Amino acid sequence: MTVGQLSFLIFALAFLLLVAFIGIFLLRLTRSLTVLTDDLDTIARSSNELLANTNILVDDVNDKMATLDVTVQAVADLSKTVSGMNDSAQKAGQSFSKFGAVSKTGAGFVLSRLAKPFSKKKQKKRK
Repeated sequence: MTVGQLSFLIFALAFLLLVAFIGIFLLRLTRSLTVLTDDLDTIARSSNELLANTNILVDDVNDKMATLDVTVQAVADLSKTVSGMNDSAQKAGQSFSKFGAVSKTGAGFVLSRLAKPFSKKKQKKRK
């Protein structure tokens, strides 16, 4: 064997090893990509189911919110009515409080008139 043939044999063996390692690497890469693709398909199916369930839930919540809107509107109307009644009661109370001194005087007058016959009876008995 000559030096040229020996160097060609070493080059051929090195090339054979390189091809073998590249082949093994590509097989492992193919297996990994297959597993990754299967996992992504599983995740995609699960996410589709999850999105479908979420859409159903959102539709249900929207229906319940529409039902609740009527109740909230009724409570808001009732609140306005109660507020209006409260304002009217305060205005009436303020208008009656203006007559406070007059009504106290009137009450004193009425009480004195009621008490007067009793005081006369006591005076007549004393005589």
